[in-house]
Parts: sequence; C-alpha cells; structure tokens
Amino acid sequence: MALVIGSIPTSNSQFQALKLRLLLSYLGVMVTILGTTGIAIHQFVAQSIYQQLDRHLLTLAETAAQTFDIVKHEASEHKKGYDDDDKYEQNSAKNITNLMEGYQNNQFLNLPILPNHFQGVEWFNEKHQLLVKEGNLFPNWSLDTKLIKAESSLIQKDQIRSLILPVMYVNHHTGKPQIAGYIRASESIQPLELELSHLRWGLSLGGIFALILTGLGGVWLTSQAIRPVEKSFEQLKQFTSDASHELRSPLTVIKTSLDILESHSENLDLQDRKKVNAIAHSADQMTHLVEDLLLLAKMEQPTITKTWIKVPLEEILEDLIDELEIKFEQNNINFKYYLLANIFVNGDALQLKRIFTNLLENALQYTPIDGEIELKMQSIKEQIIITVTDSGIGIAKTDLDHVFDRFWRADQAREKRSGGMGMGLAIAKSIANKHGGKITVTSELGVGSCFKVQLPFVY
Repeated sequence: MALVIGSIPTSNSQFQALKLRLLLSYLGVMVTILGTTGIAIHQFVAQSIYQQLDRHLLTLAETAAQTFDIVKHEASEHKKGYDDDDKYEQNSAKNITNLMEGYQNNQFLNLPILPNHFQGVEWFNEKHQLLVKEGNLFPNWSLDTKLIKAESSLIQKDQIRSLILPVMYVNHHTGKPQIAGYIRASESIQPLELELSHLRWGLSLGGIFALILTGLGGVWLTSQAIRPVEKSFEQLKQFTSDASHELRSPLTVIKTSLDILESHSENLDLQDRKKVNAIAHSADQMTHLVEDLLLLAKMEQPTITKTWIKVPLEEILEDLIDELEIKFEQNNINFKYYLLANIFVNGDALQLKRIFTNLLENALQYTPIDGEIELKMQSIKEQIIITVTDSGIGIAKTDLDHVFDRFWRADQAREKRSGGMGMGLAIAKSIANKHGGKITVTSELGVGSCFKVQLPFVY
C-alpha cells in the first residue's frame, strides 16, 4: 500500500528532541576533540619522559664502558681467589666499590647514578657472565644471546627498563672490531608510570570539567540556533491556519454556485456539464484539503486533556467496520478482524476514529480486487496494539522514511489513485502522537504493508 504519510516535527517535544540531537552531536564532536588532544598530550609527555630516561641510561652505560678494561682486569684478579666458577658467580655480586678497593680511591669512576632512584649498572664479559654491579636495582633476566654487537638495545620487563651497550675493541691481529663485553644500565619505570598516572587523572578531570562547560555552552548555543527555526515554523503554522480559515469562505461560495448550476443542468450543453463537474470535483478536493490543514493545525496546539474521556476502542472500530463493509464487498476484499473487548483509551473519539479510517481506506485503495485486509487488536502490558495489514502494492524501502511526510505520495500511488492530497497518514500520525502513542509501518513491494498503531489504554 503506497500511501501519503507524514508530518514534519510540529510539537514542542519534537523541537526539544531536535535540540537534544544537536546538543549530543556538539558534545560528540567536543569529546572527540578533547579525547584526541588528551591522548596526544599523554603520548607526547610519555615519549618525552622515556626519551629522557633512555638518554640517562645511555649516559650511565657509556660512563661505565670507559672503565670496562680496568673492571675486567680487577674482576679477573678477584676470580683467582676462588676454586671454581660457581663459587665466583656466588660472590661476584660485589659492587664496584668493593672490587676496586685501593685503586686510586675510585677516582676513575664517577657514575651518574641519581639519588633516591632505583637504578643499577652491571658489567658482563663477552660470555655474558656477570663481572660486577653497582646500584640498587638489577633485572633478574639474563642477557639476550642475540644482542646486536655494534649498537645498544633497550629491553623493558617487570617494570624495569634496561639499556644494553656492547663494549668493543679492535683486534690487533685481524684489525677487526670484536666484542669485549657488555654494560647493562637499568632503572625502574614505576616513578615514571606514577607521573603518567597523575597526568592521566589530570587530563581526565580537566576533560570532564571542560565537557561540563561545553555542555552548558552547548545548551545555550543549540537554543539560539533553534530559535529562528521555531519562530519560522510557528509563523508557518499560523499562516496555514489563517489561510485555511480564509479559504473556507470562497470555497463555500464556489460550491453554492456549483449547486445552483447543477440544479439547472438542463440548460447546459454536454461540454459545459463536464466543466462544471470538473470544477465541483476540484472544489471538493480543496474543501477536504482545507479541513485536513485545519485539523493538523488543531493537533499542533496544546491539548486540553481535561476534555478527554475514556473511549471504548472496540466500539469505534466496530462502527468503522460497519461503514466500510459495503466497500469491502464491492471490491471483493477478504476482510478479517480480531477485536478485544473492554479496551479503553483516554482521548477524543472522533480523532481516534480518524486514525483507523485513514488506515483502512488507504488499505482499501491500494489493495487489488480479491486481496486481503486484516485488522487486529493486541494487548501488551499497558499498551494496545492495532495493526492494519493488507496484500496491496506495498511501499519501496527507499520511500519508507518519507511515508509520514505531508503531501507525499509514492509514484505507484499516484498512478493508482487520482484523489487524495497526501494528508491522511500525516493526520493519523499527528493524532496518534497527541494521544501518547505512535504509528509505524513495514512494507514490501508487491507483498503488502502493515501499519501498527500503539496507544496507552486505561482501566
């Protein structure tokens, strides 16, 4: 069933929804900007801190490498006091101060180990055996046997960052550089991670504060942005209402004149009669359009709910079925209906009847002869669901979003139906919204359509 449907946002609640969407879009953009900026700042600071740490580790390693020959010689002398390698390994944990006792009072070594920092420097021979160490932090993992001989390498494990620097010498016999040993400088990254944690907290709290300010500003901005639209729309609604009222009088005069002409049709020739009939048909269309516009204008005004009463929905639908029964028979439509008793809706009986009149008449218009139409009521929690299903021509998926737009009709509908101005389902949706409900549609070309009306019922 290709139908005319639709209504533009017409209520304050719909403008509020539009404001909310604009605000959320604005906040989404700001969250993206602030998040991206925060991540960039964090990455820049983290990279800067770790680069500073790596430079310090390299300075430690290079300073220690300058003493490698002496340390290796003293370690070799120290080793002579042990019977085997195992005993030496157990006692090789002596620090550099103890190892170099008496050697120029240790003036040759000035390691830049920072106070109150967990740092350590280790000297290894070319076989990856520990010679000596200095400091208060040492990794518990062995050296990598795949170390690049000509360059330093960084390893980070267990909250420890280590720089391993190969110590090279030139073989006098071959003239080629060879590995003499390794220096491993290490430092704990826990203080750095603590600083970065503080930075993350600061960025997060700052971001939240910025978002709060952005939200407050966004509320004001969206209100200012929507205000001209609301004003223009109110003017348009007022114009529609005024124009509809003003059109009533000339239409009444035209119809009265046509009635007089039709009552004296014997004085008219055949061509004039056709013209009079065409004018009468157009006048009827204009009259219906004016009435529809006035009804929509009324729907857009605040509802005085005190005038609403409990309406028995079953009785409304039964009366409507009796009115349309002849049309169903004339078109040989297989019409089925399933109604529920004692279902009451708080609202206006005439307006509620208009919803289902429009739906059933549209179903009738767009369902071919020998087709099927079904009207069904279902109760789900505190909602009553009324569905109107037909086996008509259906609506294309690309048109479903426009189905409830005013003055819109699908091309197939235009081909099949010359009457109608595309206001029926716009009115149905407006009435449903006014009564705290909603109307939706599902459809498939060549299969049919299903309109679902959901309304809150009262006990």
